[in-house]
Formats: sequence, C-alpha cells, structure tokens
Amino acid sequence: MTHPSRFNNIPLMGLELIPDDVRGRYQIEERLHACSILESDFPDEWADILGCLDTFVLKRSDVLTAGGNKSPISKAIDAYLNARGWDERSFDTAVVVDGVAVETPTHKIDNFKNRIGVEVEWNNKDPFFDRDLNNFRLLHQLGVLSVGVIITRLWELQQEFIKLGKGASYGMNTTHFGKLLPKVNGGGAGGCPLLLVGMGFGCYDPHS
Repeated sequence: MTHPSRFNNIPLMGLELIPDDVRGRYQIEERLHACSILESDFPDEWADILGCLDTFVLKRSDVLTAGGNKSPISKAIDAYLNARGWDERSFDTAVVVDGVAVETPTHKIDNFKNRIGVEVEWNNKDPFFDRDLNNFRLLHQLGVLSVGVIITRLWELQQEFIKLGKGASYGMNTTHFGKLLPKVNGGGAGGCPLLLVGMGFGCYDPHS
C-alpha cells in the first residue's frame, strides 16, 4: 500500500527564478524553497548552476561511449563546476552521546561549494538516490549543507537509447527522474531543500 507523502501538498515555489530557456530544456522541481534560498543567499553558486544547465548539451556520442567509473555526461557537468571552484568533498562527522563521539560517516559529495551540494546520477542503480538523499538529510541536520541538487535523466530518453542499441544499459531500476521523485516525496531528504533536474530531449543533440 502506498501512503500519501507529507510533502505532496508543498507548493513548488520559486521555479520562476529559473530563466525560461533553461526551464524549458529540463524537467525541474524544487522542495522547501530551494530556488529562493539559492537565489537570495547563494547567488554565485546559483549562477554556476544555471550557467551549467544553460550550456550543457547531452551528446549522442556521449550516450554511445562505454560506461566506466564515471560517464562523459557526469564528467562534463563536473568539469564546468570544477572550473568555477566546486570540488568533491567528504566530511568527518560525529554525534556526541554522553561525552562519547559516535562517528556518523557520510558519503562524498561530487560537487560542493559554499554549503551547496550537486550530485549527478546519470546511470547508477536507483539505491544511489537513497544514498544521496540520506547524505543531504544528515549534512543539512548538521548545519553544513543548505541546498542539495540532484541532476539525473528523464525516462523519455529510453526509446532513443533503444534505437542506439544501449537500451539494456539503462534499465527501469537505474537512476532516472521517475525513480527519484517517489524517494523525495517519501521524505528521503528530511528537511533539506532540494533542486531536482531531469535531462531529456530538450537538451539532447542527436547529431553531436
């Protein structure tokens, strides 16, 4: 039985802060006023994220490239952000109970700058979303993360993958927007504000 999410009635506010041409190329949702927080409190990081989305092109050649430790799609986004001061970040975290520090390990964030974290999940197993959201939840609770961003793909691309002979590499139980939203709406990130971006045909170039 599916239980109604306590987040289902939260209005998706602030998306008007994203330029129309960027918003038109992606499926974008936010939770807990993420866009307003980014625009007002983290303008430099907000400009980096918008610039990345504006210039990014999902290339056919990158889809065809054999997978490895990290896809060309993730590398392209990482490279854009790295050039602007974002970097991979890990945190040593612990909770003190009766004077005893209990380690609470977190996973590394692929791209982190000034309290903003960006994860790119192009084609992993969908439990990676659970890892990312739980990581965002914990780091937000500890006061070191203000907004978490997840960039993934839209399921609409599946037919294109099949045409390219890559359909088997992109199964239903891999990371895509349709798998992300139920985990978000189920409260996977707790009270951490989120910006969720789905890449689809709007940013796809079949000739590159």
